[in-house]
Amino acid sequence: MPSHPFRRSLTRALAAATVVASLAGTLAACGGDSEAATTTDAAGTVTVGRVSNGAAKPVELKVPEVKALNAELPAAVRRSGTLKIVVGALPDGFPPLAYIGGDQKTLTGAEPDLGRLVAAVLGLKPELSNATWENMFVGIDSGKADVGFANITDTEERKRKYDFASYRKDNVGFEVLKKSTWNFDGDYENLAGKTVAVDNGTNQERILLEWQRKLKAQGKTLTVKHYAGKSATYLALTGGRIDAYFAANPGVAYHVTRTATSPAPTRSAGTYSGAGASLQGLIAATTKKNSGLAKPIADAVNHLIKSGQYAKWLAAYNLSDEAVATSRVNPPGLPLSDS
Repeated sequence: MPSHPFRRSLTRALAAATVVASLAGTLAACGGDSEAATTTDAAGTVTVGRVSNGAAKPVELKVPEVKALNAELPAAVRRSGTLKIVVGALPDGFPPLAYIGGDQKTLTGAEPDLGRLVAAVLGLKPELSNATWENMFVGIDSGKADVGFANITDTEERKRKYDFASYRKDNVGFEVLKKSTWNFDGDYENLAGKTVAVDNGTNQERILLEWQRKLKAQGKTLTVKHYAGKSATYLALTGGRIDAYFAANPGVAYHVTRTATSPAPTRSAGTYSGAGASLQGLIAATTKKNSGLAKPIADAVNHLIKSGQYAKWLAAYNLSDEAVATSRVNPPGLPLSDS
């Protein structure tokens, strides 16, 4: 299995790939953390994809409280009536997962929207704050936040301090022109003879270079290209100079959505676990160790899965290929050597 850099590098790579330029000034002014504007949904209702700036198809979901799950909560959280959710999206955000929406104030994206859905199931009012990646963990450590929803990978190293409730696959993926007939199909040998672009210093680059070495040992070629920025990469794709772009899957999903009505629409050509061949990487809600919150959050996600609301949340953001069958508390994560 290839080695994996700290999750921060992948998140930042995703942010660079998808940042909405108009948001930069607004978010940069917020500093290390900030209170985030919340939605005005009626009780028992969560609008997924509100003010998403085209990253999602807004859908209103009915999500009544499940009293049996509210009873599972730690007494202090149940008495407070709120779920303090922190999202590590400062300074720039990373669409479609977490960023400031088109109204220039509401924290939106797949991650905070799932936090709102979980809070509704638990009968709690979501209280969202936005922070830098580092300050997000400080907030969880200090108790300022109950849980982090921010594309956080489950790792064995992090389990020393945190509990996890998994909710999404941690995948990387291939983006090709919609007219292309090529698909990855989960087999690196299908890359033989192809030219693929990847960003420097990312997890997906490490995976791709390992595949390149394996193919070379078989007498086959895989040409790997690096470009100075996303615009150059996408120009190379539309111009036919590369066959595919290998990137964080949510970024691929976002760009596919953005190009749907353009002269050169793209599509996903397949995904791969960010943890490598031997383990499916998982994204998880992150709570302080032994806080008692991981199980009720996992149970809330499983309720959303069974009710069909989970599938609608993923579909709104074009992330259905990252669905998990069930949420688990502290499932196997990236091993210590790769964390």
